[in-house]
Amino acid sequence: MPIKAPVAGVAMGLITNEDASNFAILTDIAGIEDAMGDMDFKVAGTAEGVTAVQMDIKITGLTFEVLDQALQQARDARLFILGKMQETIAEARTEMSPYAPRMYRIQVPVEKIGMVIGPGGKMIRSITEETKATVDIEDDGSVFIGASNEESARRAIEIIEGLTKEAEIGAIYNARVTRLMNFGVFVEYLPNKEGMIHISELADYRVPSVEDVVQVGDEVMAMVTEVDQMGRVNLSRRAVLEGATEPPRTVGGRRPGEGGDAERQPRERRDGGGGGGGRARGGDRGGGGGFRGDRGGGDRDRGSGGGGGGRGPRPGGGGGGGGFRGGRGGGGGGGFGGNRSGGTRLGPRDRGGMSRGEPEREGPPAPPPPARPPYGNAW
Repeated sequence: MPIKAPVAGVAMGLITNEDASNFAILTDIAGIEDAMGDMDFKVAGTAEGVTAVQMDIKITGLTFEVLDQALQQARDARLFILGKMQETIAEARTEMSPYAPRMYRIQVPVEKIGMVIGPGGKMIRSITEETKATVDIEDDGSVFIGASNEESARRAIEIIEGLTKEAEIGAIYNARVTRLMNFGVFVEYLPNKEGMIHISELADYRVPSVEDVVQVGDEVMAMVTEVDQMGRVNLSRRAVLEGATEPPRTVGGRRPGEGGDAERQPRERRDGGGGGGGRARGGDRGGGGGFRGDRGGGDRDRGSGGGGGGRGPRPGGGGGGGGFRGGRGGGGGGGFGGNRSGGTRLGPRDRGGMSRGEPEREGPPAPPPPARPPYGNAW
């Protein structure tokens, strides 16, 4: 045990005549000197001084001369013993001997005490049977582990912490493979807690089959990379092999550089633009919202096709309402037919529309609705 300074002690004895005129001080007495002598004077202390004394006497008193000589002999004996101790061990050991009995105290969440005990005490009994350690749990979550050696105590602590701890993202565990699947492997990273290593995270190269890398029962070092909303744990052996210190960043379920939707390049735009280009050079039906193109959605020189114009009376067709660019107008504004093949924009009167500031023109009256038959009669 760590202490400020080593301490030693010695027992001093005394033999006197009847009037105490003659005496002898004995150093380091044993049982016979204690039984036959007149004094048992115990003196303990460090090299700096006395720390404790205790005395038994069988005579009526002691003179100062006897007491002074006894203390001086006790000091010489104490320093001799301390010297031998210094030769053997100069300072306290930083750790206890692995064979020395010890007791540890750890704390677990109160709500997880039941996990340590188990149904009917099954879990705590299995811990004591496996480790040969004693486990006592208090209501406040204090757990006391007693063992005859360091190995047993550490094993019991490891099991208890494994039962109560949750997976930490970025933490690395020594996981044991429990199941093999075609998409990855399941591993036990903590006692009775499983996670999955996807086949893409099993090695730092492409793995054709999980059996090529691991088998059931193998132990691998894996990093926790994700805990989803359902509490399922995903791990990565690849991150450990690459020396990562934190979980790798993923985009759309894939790492950067692995392709997929997150890094898909925009497709090359084909001629004819968007939704279904029409016939050559405008055709008699405009395309459905093309950007630019030589055909279908209208070309640059002959008007943009646009968004679904109707059938026009002349080639060039009805300009739609969605053309983006055109050398001769951007197509009609959603009318039925252009009067030129170039898709020239029509005036408001040609479109049947209304220009700014022009009063709305009245159309022909609507026909009257058909007469309703009397109730109860059929047509």
